[in-house]
Amino acid sequence: MNIPNILTSVRIFMIPILVAVYYLPWEGRYYACAIIFALAAITDWLDGYLARKLDQSTAFGAFFDPVADKLMVSIALVMLVASYANPLLTLASAVIVGREIVISALREWMAEMGKRASVAVSYIGKLKTTMQMLAIFILLGSRPDTLMAHVGEAVLIAAALLTLWSMYIYLKAAWPELMSKESHEN
Repeated sequence: MNIPNILTSVRIFMIPILVAVYYLPWEGRYYACAIIFALAAITDWLDGYLARKLDQSTAFGAFFDPVADKLMVSIALVMLVASYANPLLTLASAVIVGREIVISALREWMAEMGKRASVAVSYIGKLKTTMQMLAIFILLGSRPDTLMAHVGEAVLIAAALLTLWSMYIYLKAAWPELMSKESHEN
C-alpha cells in the first residue's frame, strides 16, 4: 500500500458515510454531503497527482481508482434521483451511469486486444468528469426545488451531453476494432 492507494481506499470508505449522512433527519445533511463528496473528489485528484509525482503508480491503483470514482458517482446519482424525482435529472443520471458501463466494458475489451491506448481518457472525458462532480456537489448541497438545485440540474444535463459526446469519441476510436472480423468471439 502507498499513499495514492490509501487515498483511493478512503474514497471507498466515504461512500457509506455519504449515504448515511444523506438520509439523516438533519437540516445540515445537504451541506455535510456536499463536503463529503468534495473531499472524495479532492482525493480523486490528489491520488492521481501523488501517484505520478511520487512515482507510486501501481496496477492495483490503476484498477481501484476508476472503480472508486464510478461507485461514488453512481451511488450519489442514485440517491439524487430518488430525492429529486425529476425526469430530466433521472435521464441525465441514466446516461452518465450507462456510459460508464459501456466505456468500462469497451476499455476492458480493447485492453484484451492490446489496443487500450485507442480508448485512453480524452480532454472531453476530463471535462465531463469535472462537470459531473460539480453538478453532484451542487445537487447534494441543495434542497430540491431551490434555485441552486435547478442550477445543479442544468449542470448535470450539460454533463450528460458531454458524457454522450465523450462516449461517441471513444466508440468512434474503437469502431474499426469493433467491426473487425478478427476481433469477434463466436
